[in-house]
Amino acid sequence: MPNLPVVAIIGRPNVGKSTLFNRLVGKKLALVDDRPGVTRDRREGDASLIGLDFRVIDTAGYEDQDAASLPGRMRQQTEAAVAQADVALFLIDARAGIVPLDEEIARWLRGSTTPIVLVANKAEGRAGEAGIIEALALGFGDPVELSAEHGEGLSELFEALLPHVERDADAPIEEEPEDDEFYEHGPLKLAIIGRPNAGKSTLINKILGEDRLITGPEAGITRDSIAIDWSWQGRPVRLIDTAGMRKKALVQDKLEKLSVADALHAIDFAEVVVLLLDATRGLEAQDLRIADAALQEGRALIVAINKWDVAENGSSLFNGIRGALEDGLSQVKGLPVLTVSAATGKGIDTMIQVAFETREAWSRRVGTGELNRWFEKAVDANPPPAPGGKRIKLRYLTQAKTRPPGFVLFGTRVDQLPMSYQRYLINGIRRDLGFGAVPVRLTLRAPKNPFDR
Repeated sequence: MPNLPVVAIIGRPNVGKSTLFNRLVGKKLALVDDRPGVTRDRREGDASLIGLDFRVIDTAGYEDQDAASLPGRMRQQTEAAVAQADVALFLIDARAGIVPLDEEIARWLRGSTTPIVLVANKAEGRAGEAGIIEALALGFGDPVELSAEHGEGLSELFEALLPHVERDADAPIEEEPEDDEFYEHGPLKLAIIGRPNAGKSTLINKILGEDRLITGPEAGITRDSIAIDWSWQGRPVRLIDTAGMRKKALVQDKLEKLSVADALHAIDFAEVVVLLLDATRGLEAQDLRIADAALQEGRALIVAINKWDVAENGSSLFNGIRGALEDGLSQVKGLPVLTVSAATGKGIDTMIQVAFETREAWSRRVGTGELNRWFEKAVDANPPPAPGGKRIKLRYLTQAKTRPPGFVLFGTRVDQLPMSYQRYLINGIRRDLGFGAVPVRLTLRAPKNPFDR
């Protein structure tokens, strides 16, 4: 991946930072809502503006509150984003004009060594003219006038960013590997999911060795799904933190619904999903629902029990959780169940190692010869039933896809093959062919010739 210049977007709450972020990355990655303070953690994405490529950071709305408070912890994340950026876009709301908090942010930025580009958002029409004139008093020169929502003024933003983020023409650009090579050596896409307050953000901070994500005793701090690139023992990892998912009946607030939908969307793009449990609360029905959602999407699943350093009756707790998983997720037997501590870091290396091994199984392809030798033995050991006295003839098995592994079974009258026999084949594939506990899908196909029955 090329080492792209970094652009941070900062400003007070509700000036349109996330809308501009989504515009620059070309996707609706950041949650957007009319109420202020939606963004809490800083989110990063690869952006392109008229051929200018850079890494963009969306930050929380800057608020001047006590550092120990949630807004204070959000402000610390914004300050860290500006410190690492090559240039910062200071957004104001042209229609609202300059308010005292804008002036407070400007005073802070004047003490920063990061170059600042002042941007007057919501500048479409005549409503923003007074705010644009007021912005001159902030001391950053003429503002770039744009409308992030409507895509106006982007060429002016390009010109303002160009001196700060233009790539050296002689700098080498890394090429993307071919697909097979990418899947084998590309970053492990690892999503951490679970109920609120299970310790997902704390765990990722411990993995990274820095306070990259906002944490605290308040439930539901994380709203957006945040992807962070990292390296473990020289191997690339993309960590994805997600919002806590409560029982559906309890989710009434629009913003929480958006957060849960974003978490489910993150599962779609993950390869391996870690369901994080709270050892002080054990396994609940909602954990099984979350796990089932990941399995239904075909993701490889690992269960990690967090706060193990303060767990009581560890052995009985562990065995109870494992047993409940076997009963509640009967479609996958033998899920990896690990113990970790986000507070101390114990068990984290094992979790990452198991995640890489699980991805390898999830991506595994079995040769046709090996597969059908196994298939013949499996059918000989346990022939399919003959419903109504009519024999079901199973011809051959082929692997149609990987990630997740999918197999197609050809034969006559396969539409009458009982689910119990299908589970027998799927469990055998997992057990004997190196797929472990990853979800395996089996599709049944009858011959196209209607006389071949």
